[in-house]
Amino acid sequence: MAALIDADQHLFERRELWAEYAASSERDLCLRIADDEQGFGWVTWHGERIYPAEVFQPGDVDGTGEGRQRNRAGSRAAVNYDDAPRHYWDPDARVAHLDLLGVDEAVLFPNAGLVWERVVGRDRRALEVNMAAWNRWAVDVADQGRGRLHPVAHVSLRNIAWLEEQLGALSRGGVRLAMLAPAPVDGKALHDPALDRAWSLFVEHGVTPVFHVSNFDRPFDDAWYGGDFDTVDPVLQTSFIWVAPALALADLAIHGVLARHPELRLGVMELSAAWTAHFLPSLDGSFDFHRRQNGRPLTELNERPSDYIRRQVRIAAFAYERPDLLRERTGELFMMCSDYPHGEGTATPLEDYRTQCTRGGVPEESPGLFGGNISWLLRRDL
Repeated sequence: MAALIDADQHLFERRELWAEYAASSERDLCLRIADDEQGFGWVTWHGERIYPAEVFQPGDVDGTGEGRQRNRAGSRAAVNYDDAPRHYWDPDARVAHLDLLGVDEAVLFPNAGLVWERVVGRDRRALEVNMAAWNRWAVDVADQGRGRLHPVAHVSLRNIAWLEEQLGALSRGGVRLAMLAPAPVDGKALHDPALDRAWSLFVEHGVTPVFHVSNFDRPFDDAWYGGDFDTVDPVLQTSFIWVAPALALADLAIHGVLARHPELRLGVMELSAAWTAHFLPSLDGSFDFHRRQNGRPLTELNERPSDYIRRQVRIAAFAYERPDLLRERTGELFMMCSDYPHGEGTATPLEDYRTQCTRGGVPEESPGLFGGNISWLLRRDL
């Protein structure tokens, strides 16, 4: 049987990881995890507190909320960042822990790395320094993981020369996935000709760009998020979590980027999956209506926009989203994910899919869901 691969886990950063993996001349630009007076950890930059650095328990979102309430009330932290289990941050320990989770391999996204891009992005050099530091760590993790851990790099399209350098080092180091914001780049849509070289670079270096939930530029005006005390993950962002990847994929499809780069592969993780069932036919209908109304198509495409997405994109789907039913409407696009060890995640992914999916909830019946599709994003077929 093929390897069972969890497409979305997270690896905690050490407190000084960014400084450890940056040049000594760049360390003043680095993020750090520091405690406040009550012992609660925070992701910080230049002393600015960006977001809590918490020790999650899988499946216990309420526990996260209780900790934040304690912080607001002025109480001491019940759990310190340094209390995180070793397998949360140590690659060797995570390899051993995969057996307890029932999976053979895991894709590892950053943890604190999900919260800082929008803030640090005010300074492009600092953005690149901190991304590059994580990426050097990712190369080490890939080496320690011995084929069982697949760390995800963190990149931006704001500087194509920097991107080329990063992708070259990642490819040489065996890192095959890179997290990228599904958002405009300095005012340019992802299809902008100025960015076309970037898509070629991903293909040339064999690194797959992946959209993942994180603190990137939002698809709606900032006014919509006003009044929410959670400035990184406001309610309306979660309510419309699917809009950013849908916009990005639509942009790349209807403007011909996917057609021009048929070897480009894209992943979508933790940005939900249920939206695909209505999004793909709607995209085709809108593209066709625009053509008819204007007498010519926006872009000359040989196929429908959704065909390019179905061929070149794979999407992580939680068990409760019923990927077995989604597959019947949209095709074999979906991947098993646990989000371990986050509070909204699970420590029992295989059991979750078996009990919640009535058709194809076991690896023998859905090889694409349980490993085949993420293997394809890892370019193992080449």
